[in-house]
Amino acid sequence: MDSQVPSGSTGLTQNERRRQSERALVDAAIAIVAESGVGALTFEAIGEKSGYSRGLVTQRFGSKRGLIDAMIEQLHGEMQTMIAARGIEALPGLEAVLSWTDLYLREVFHNERLQTYFKLLAASVADDADLRSAFAQEHERVKAMLAHLIRKGQTGGSIRPEVDINAVATMIGSLQIGISTQRLVDPKTALEPLLAGVMDSLRQTLARNGAPTSPSGISRRRR
Repeated sequence: MDSQVPSGSTGLTQNERRRQSERALVDAAIAIVAESGVGALTFEAIGEKSGYSRGLVTQRFGSKRGLIDAMIEQLHGEMQTMIAARGIEALPGLEAVLSWTDLYLREVFHNERLQTYFKLLAASVADDADLRSAFAQEHERVKAMLAHLIRKGQTGGSIRPEVDINAVATMIGSLQIGISTQRLVDPKTALEPLLAGVMDSLRQTLARNGAPTSPSGISRRRR
């Protein structure tokens, strides 16, 4: 049972309480990294932030790796919700790739929760092989999604058939990681010129002759 049960939890089933507590703990962990950095992320701090006990963090996740996995999964789910809300999957292949990239980079620049992913990545990749593998798995998941959109574009005729799907999916993912890291290093980095350059580069790399290159799926708003 939970060591602490916040108000509002009464009347829930045990499974519902468990899901509620796990979500609260993960949200607390994400908020701590967003507000104070990776160094502030301790099980004690998560317990204090969430209103649950420190022991429950250990009970739910077992280790730092278990916690990081849960944080990555939560952030991935939030990104998938945004992708679905924009209707990217329904767009033609080239439009889908460009719209996905536009959404991703805008969220990286303006969504503090999503920025925590790259803070965790930067802190973990150099010296923790176990945590590195958690991020490698997520990057493979993103690569698979990009490969799917590129393949759809080739089938539909908007993306050149000779494009190496896996190589281009890896290139796009690597480009996004690099820009996301630059945003952390220099928060004053301007998004719009970078985004314009990325869009032009992807069109030149992917667009088949005669294919539309100004996707209607991309939001032109300035944030």
